[in-house]
Amino acid sequence: MSVLKTVFITGASRGIGHATAKYFVDQGWRAITCSRDPVPPECARSDRHSHITADLADVEHLDLAIDRFLQLLGDDHLHALVNNAGFSPKGKDGQRLGCLDGDLASWQEVFAINFFAPVHFSRALARRLQQGEGAIVNITSIAGHRVHP
Repeated sequence: MSVLKTVFITGASRGIGHATAKYFVDQGWRAITCSRDPVPPECARSDRHSHITADLADVEHLDLAIDRFLQLLGDDHLHALVNNAGFSPKGKDGQRLGCLDGDLASWQEVFAINFFAPVHFSRALARRLQQGEGAIVNITSIAGHRVHP
């Protein structure tokens, strides 16, 4: 069993997720990340960073991502789960869509990524987090706290 602490971060190919992974690796942790896109080449690589490419809007990819994660984790404990992946549908001109706008498929994708994926990962990894005395951090956007027209 490794002495390194391990964090699993979703939505980590750019932005907050990428910065979070970099922070943990810089602090000496092992980071296993997941996103629909591969990690961009400009992101620093480390022997303590592994990545899983999976589209969290696709329910079948959730179990595949967990299976791959558990292979990478091995017998080690999990110390943190950061549910960072998120999706906000936009209109043709980049405007934020309300629930009366856009097609239903877009809103199914919102719920798949923003709600069901974090629930799935939290449930699937609860035992491993308990063993590692770990924590779950759910990152949301302002869209989850403020009503938009």
